[in-house]
Amino acid sequence: MPYRRLPKTDASRLQALRALTDSNASYTVEARFLDRGMIAEARQLCERLSQALEQYQLCMRTQVRYARRIAGLQHQAMMYLSHFLQVLFLAIERGEISRDVLPMYGLEPGATAVPYLKTSEAVMEWAPKVINGEKSRVKKGGKPVLTPPIGAVVTHFDVFKGMYDSQRQYQMRTKAALADISSLRTRIDEVILSLWNQIEQHYENEPPETRYAQCRRYGIVYYYRRHEPHIY
Repeated sequence: MPYRRLPKTDASRLQALRALTDSNASYTVEARFLDRGMIAEARQLCERLSQALEQYQLCMRTQVRYARRIAGLQHQAMMYLSHFLQVLFLAIERGEISRDVLPMYGLEPGATAVPYLKTSEAVMEWAPKVINGEKSRVKKGGKPVLTPPIGAVVTHFDVFKGMYDSQRQYQMRTKAALADISSLRTRIDEVILSLWNQIEQHYENEPPETRYAQCRRYGIVYYYRRHEPHIY
């Protein structure tokens, strides 16, 4: 005998809700046995789940698109930042700039190497420190580093940061959409189960071929076990 099971995915939950709320069978005189309040709630849940899934899919597509673009911008920002620091260290080695200025850039006084910069988070951490440090040193009368100038570092960092901030916003929206979807699942399953029980109970005295056909009109999905003949 075939058996039913509740939807396992959000897409199948949405499909089940639509089958219950969009089906003409649910609104005929014959279907007066269905709880009208629960049908109305199913319609509301269907709309909320549909909107949340659309928002999630939109955010995910945007994140993927931003991820492809942000990789190149991160690389450019990292290269200019790394090059600037390398030139700064060379100037310190030549005695053109005092080692005492390194803390202004967020670096230890004894630092001799560029910090790790190969992640977005690292660039976001170090670029502001280095930019502010160079501006502060020059403001106090120090000669600016010119190859590359700090303005070039600022330009590439600002472009990267704009894309990085946008991506973070979409990540937050994606997280919020997932939280909304998660908050709906329990009640959606309860409503689907209750309505399916009402439908099956109404047709329980019908012959199997009629019972399963009628229940399928309302979106109930039946499964057959492996090697079980599909009779109904």
